[in-house]
Amino acid sequence: MTPALLASRAIAMLRQSGDPRVAAQSRSYFKQHETIVTHGVRSAKVREIERDLFTTVKAEWSTTEALRFCELLLQERSHESKGIGFHLLTRYQESFDKNLVDVVEGWLSTNLCDNWAAVDDLCPRVLTPLVRRFPDQIRRVRGWSGSSNLWLRRASAVTFVPMARRGERLDDAYRVAKSLLGDSEDLIQKAVGWLLREAGKTDMPRLERFLLDNGPRVSRTTVRYAIERFPERKRLALLAATRGNPA
Repeated sequence: MTPALLASRAIAMLRQSGDPRVAAQSRSYFKQHETIVTHGVRSAKVREIERDLFTTVKAEWSTTEALRFCELLLQERSHESKGIGFHLLTRYQESFDKNLVDVVEGWLSTNLCDNWAAVDDLCPRVLTPLVRRFPDQIRRVRGWSGSSNLWLRRASAVTFVPMARRGERLDDAYRVAKSLLGDSEDLIQKAVGWLLREAGKTDMPRLERFLLDNGPRVSRTTVRYAIERFPERKRLALLAATRGNPA
């Protein structure tokens, strides 16, 4: 079973499982400037399809074939096809090569992942395992926060979310968050708030200090996301103390 044959099978299964009502609902979650193509397949069914596909190749494929399969599905463009590609590729994370960072940067910089859902699927499944395996690549991913490409900037934050949630790489998480505080894009403000919220899960005092120290630079959107796990009284106090950026 070649990557091309399995990709064709994946696309056929997605088309067969599509529901126009689900597709319409899915599109409502995206902004006008985000390109979203969808077959209208629910997440549980997408995972089921991926499991069936993987079963046919797990005894014979390596990371090379899985990566080619993923790239073929990225070219197909639908949201569900990207998801299947990322899901299957992450099964080979223990043999990821450092050069995969170059490949992923290319996907992002050429807008093959051109909506928040694709980026948020890619990062924990591919980029987070990559930087865990190759910590010397962390500085590079952090550097994407200065990119002119929206999706690279979002990836620079979302990659650290799974680690921050577990209290890992908090210094890196806060560096990325700080570098993105002045970003005017709503999708970046939300990503930073998400990252901060997860970083605060294991160290709430540090999150509070960060918000107070950077208050005027932190958008209202970011603050609201970041403080979701604080008690109500503390949330109100932080909202008042960080007031200054109405965005």
